[in-house]
Amino acid sequence: LNRIKASGLKLRFCTNETQATREKFVKKLQGMGFDISVAEVTAPAPAACRILKERGLRPHLLVHDDLIPEFAEIDKANPNCVVIGDAAESFTYANLNEAFRVLIGMEKPVLLSLGRGRYYKETDGLKLDVGAYMKALEYACDVQAEVVGKPSKKFFESALAEMGVPPQQ
Repeated sequence: LNRIKASGLKLRFCTNETQATREKFVKKLQGMGFDISVAEVTAPAPAACRILKERGLRPHLLVHDDLIPEFAEIDKANPNCVVIGDAAESFTYANLNEAFRVLIGMEKPVLLSLGRGRYYKETDGLKLDVGAYMKALEYACDVQAEVVGKPSKKFFESALAEMGVPPQQ
């Protein structure tokens, strides 16, 4: 890592972390000895924020409570889209139904998903990931989600835009 930084090459860490802010992610890596800053990290939430700002979208958030600070500068009044991430314990019927109601009330619903994983493993066993809930909303609202986490093209384009590097470079 130090050699890459010393070479002058632009560097970006890409993570699918959607249960914590980049700040928390970076502190964890710094604790492991990595010389890394928040500005060097691309994650799905900031990629989604870039899209929201570009399109003038105001999201209804169905994300993990610890991720909400990533959306602090985004207008969330009178939502005209839904952003879904790994909401963990917040994936309740009531919360999923609220997202459904936002989408179903739109002429052209917009659903942004921070990932599309099916499931993941925690210390207490397997857990459903965002993809299962995303598919439920897609089916119920007859909408195709735009995935902004890895491995989507939009995710990597966001990282390139943050670095000011064209894709061909």
